Amino acid sequence: MTEPRFPGSTQKELQASGRSARAKYRTLFIGRRGLGPLLKYELVNLFVLPVPGALGLVLRKIFLPGLLGRVGRGVVFGRAITLRHPHKIRIGDNAVIDDGAVLDAKGEANEGIRIGAGALIGRNTVLSCKEGSIVLGEKCNVSANCSLLSETSIEIGRGCFLAGGCYLVAGGNHPVKDASRPIMDQPSEAKGGIRIGDDVWLGAGVTVLDGVTIGRGTIVGAGAIVAASLPEYAYVVADRRLRISDRRSL
Repeated sequence: MTEPRFPGSTQKELQASGRSARAKYRTLFIGRRGLGPLLKYELVNLFVLPVPGALGLVLRKIFLPGLLGRVGRGVVFGRAITLRHPHKIRIGDNAVIDDGAVLDAKGEANEGIRIGAGALIGRNTVLSCKEGSIVLGEKCNVSANCSLLSETSIEIGRGCFLAGGCYLVAGGNHPVKDASRPIMDQPSEAKGGIRIGDDVWLGAGVTVLDGVTIGRGTIVGAGAIVAASLPEYAYVVADRRLRISDRRSL
């Protein structure tokens, strides 16, 4: 069922007149009031996140647990990652966050980002919450240059593999019938988020749209656009149209 939603309160606050630059900065990046969270965030960004090599790995291992909501044992943080609303980011044991990744958990009442134990977030991959949440199961492998954008929820099961350049978007659809109003000012339409079962493989450049559920064990070929739900153990090939078969019969 399509649910109309107005743009997130974060965006509204940023566009509101009369707010100070500090208040807008806190809303977009930090997500907490007070001088303490601001100073901690700034010091980590200035002296910890950009440092290369082994020294940078050690500094991030020491200081990021005090900034994030939870950091498990053995987590590795690459260089030049971006963190927004870091207190709503939770990472399980032995996960790896590669260089240039973006973990953006912003929102007023959302749960933020939860990354399971042993998961890998590839280089320059973006996990972005716009009042929504993102949950990655244990041992998920999200390759380089993927984008996961959530206004509602994205849930990915255990042991899934997303090849490079995958794009998952939950929410963000806008009606266009009222030509008298800018598209951005019209309420967005959410269809219940994205659910991906355990042991799913999405090939390079796969796009998954809002409202889609992908069953356990399914493989989706490179370049496919998935606009409808898929059953368990499906094998999907992107041609002029999607061709779906049962991978267990191949």
